[in-house]
Amino acid sequence: MELSLLLQQTISNNHLNQTTFAKVINATQAQVSDWLSGKSKPNYDNLRSIVANFNIDANVILNVENLKKEKKFTNVELFAGAGGLALGLEYAGFDNLLSNDFDKDACETLKMNRPDWSVFCEPIEDLANRDLLSLLNLKEGELDLLSGGYPCQSFSYAGKRLGLNDVRGTMFYYYAKVLEQLKPKMFLAENVKGLVNHDGGKTLTTMINVFEEIGYRVQYKVLNAWDYGVAEKRERIVIIGIRNDLNVEFKYPEPHDYKPVLRDVLQNVPESEGASYPQSKKEVFDLVPPGGCWRDLPDDVARAYMKGSYGLGGGKTGMARRISWDEPSLTILCSPCMKQTDRCHPDETRPFTVRESARIQSFPDEW
Repeated sequence: MELSLLLQQTISNNHLNQTTFAKVINATQAQVSDWLSGKSKPNYDNLRSIVANFNIDANVILNVENLKKEKKFTNVELFAGAGGLALGLEYAGFDNLLSNDFDKDACETLKMNRPDWSVFCEPIEDLANRDLLSLLNLKEGELDLLSGGYPCQSFSYAGKRLGLNDVRGTMFYYYAKVLEQLKPKMFLAENVKGLVNHDGGKTLTTMINVFEEIGYRVQYKVLNAWDYGVAEKRERIVIIGIRNDLNVEFKYPEPHDYKPVLRDVLQNVPESEGASYPQSKKEVFDLVPPGGCWRDLPDDVARAYMKGSYGLGGGKTGMARRISWDEPSLTILCSPCMKQTDRCHPDETRPFTVRESARIQSFPDEW
């Protein structure tokens, strides 16, 4: 367990938010946010105050720090994007040996933030055809973890085995091919919640069959980031595989008691670029209260804004949605102001800025 996680558990176990915790130990909310994100660490006076106020053995804090220095694991990350998963694994004690994505901007983000990482900016099809063991100077089975969130695609069920040959041409196929080549001790794959029921569950069943064919025991669970210290409702399926020759068990983490909201993470946010609404859309959002959506608009305005969607039924509460300070954000998406999935600032009539979106997703400010 690292120090930031120990502090998060202390906050959760005492049913506090970051602001209240900061007041108890005579620190600022910004300092606490930096400690939790790993951007900085408490100094001696901070630690002494934490120990005194929350009955924590000082040796526990020392042991947490020593453990992190002594034990390191290795991972390879596929479909790395801007590095959110890889960064979390780094915080958990993993050395990133290789990160891959085909998107130039994502790769430049990774290189800027972690110049010591080996970033391969190329299609996964090309990477999967490399001799990765020689490239990484590893023996088969030596790598600790393969991680990544491959895109979900429909598969053709022409084959009867529903094994690796049935998923050729999909991004999942190349994730599986890298797994087959490296044979790491474990793998971690995350995907959208909808994968569970995609094509009546056949897609997920096929994936599990492939993983088992390669030699792994597989388990999966849908987790919500909001349950684990992130001020965002983000549900993802997390698939874990353990190599068959290893007699170990994996347990998913228990949800935290403390669940942050926007006011916990959007304090003293650095200035950054952000999108803006056209005037016509701004006039609509000016009428939506914090925590509200299109249902809170005057009926004539709602009909004009929703157009054909107005009478289709269903919730559609993401449309014309203004997030309040006392709730988490809905899932942060690629575009900050899509009509079907609006996320408006609580007070100002605008989408969240780049740094606000990053804070909501728990990225440190310097990333």
